[in-house]
Amino acid sequence: MKKIAVIGCGAAGMMAALAAAQSSGSVTIFEKNEKPGKKIYITGKGRCNVTNACAVEDYFGFVKRNPRFLYSAIYDYDNRAVMDFFESNGCKLKVERGDRVFPVSDHSSDIINTLYRAVVKAGVNVQFGTTILSVETMNGAVSAVTYCSGDDPITREEFDSVIICTGGVSYPSTGSTGDGYKFAEELGHSVVTPLPSLVPFEIAEDWCRDLQGLSLRNVGLKMFLKPKGKSSAAADGTKGGKKKEKPVYDGFGEMLFTHFGVSGPLVLTASCHYDPSREARLLLDLKPALTEEQLDKRVLRDFEEGLNKSFKNILGGLFPSKLIPVMIRLSGIDPDKKVNEITREERSAFVTLIKNLPMTVTGTRSFNEAIITRGGVNVKEINPSTMESKLVKGLYFAGEVIDVDTETGGFNLQVAWSTGHLAGLSAAE
Repeated sequence: MKKIAVIGCGAAGMMAALAAAQSSGSVTIFEKNEKPGKKIYITGKGRCNVTNACAVEDYFGFVKRNPRFLYSAIYDYDNRAVMDFFESNGCKLKVERGDRVFPVSDHSSDIINTLYRAVVKAGVNVQFGTTILSVETMNGAVSAVTYCSGDDPITREEFDSVIICTGGVSYPSTGSTGDGYKFAEELGHSVVTPLPSLVPFEIAEDWCRDLQGLSLRNVGLKMFLKPKGKSSAAADGTKGGKKKEKPVYDGFGEMLFTHFGVSGPLVLTASCHYDPSREARLLLDLKPALTEEQLDKRVLRDFEEGLNKSFKNILGGLFPSKLIPVMIRLSGIDPDKKVNEITREERSAFVTLIKNLPMTVTGTRSFNEAIITRGGVNVKEINPSTMESKLVKGLYFAGEVIDVDTETGGFNLQVAWSTGHLAGLSAAE
């Protein structure tokens, strides 16, 4: 029977421990927190978006970096397997918009408790409040870990395999403080620079602050990237009237204005595509259901119905009240100008503004506000068929510590379940 250490009692760690124990491994989880699944608890705004019910072959399109690395892990333990596991262990699930899967109870604690009960039932030894200090090797293979708990002396314990499931560095208050990167580098692995992802954007334009608290639904958002120092394209994405730039992201949904810029589902997904080494620009489409021609007719109709009204008093049917002063200011049209005095050129420019409201991204918020970490242990140094290190025999990685990240919608947790399961099975062989 192989003796296996799992570092981290989150999603990947518990799944790895369970898979290893069910394959006759003698498993110990080391967790520095006082309870399991601290980050699971806050996912999905406390509801826990367990996975996504999309077709398995469609899953990889939502993986932003290194999707091919996940083929073996996902097909070995896919979203249906995850859903079957929780439901067969008494945690009923439901599928919501966008194929997002949640517990029927809407409580993430039910996911944690179901998984932890299964781990304990499988005979896994879990040591909370325990900090791993080092992973030792001998002759190119894992040999032991050293750890401490509270005021107890440092302990050295031998293991045949070690599975690192320490997460990234997002939401450090949950215990994700980059320990796994340190262990990996000490053992000769390279780490792709960690960056915040699924994270709000900071915006240069002051008018964003004026809209703080405003939530918009059913809007479109595009993001464009270009090398720093190059001239910007026109508002609609064209380059001086020539060929249009291709957005790196084009989405539809909900967003929120904040005191620093923008947030919400659309923005978080766009952040997956952000590159801090390049200049980023957003174009917000306030009326994505209408073409510019259709929108122009709609605006013209509103104008004709209030010919003698001032511009500022004709916009109530187009925008939320909080947005109206900002749109007037950005349009350059005198707010007291009578509608019947607005020129065709002014109206046309106003329609273009509604469809292409520009924002300049100055950066992202910190890891404290990032849902996940982009970057991590280089996948070129991990065997995708087993999750075992190519450099150290008996060393495995699973979950967010690996350089793989996805869009929102339950896909990142599926990475944790799948890579954890594969690492656990492989370590116990």
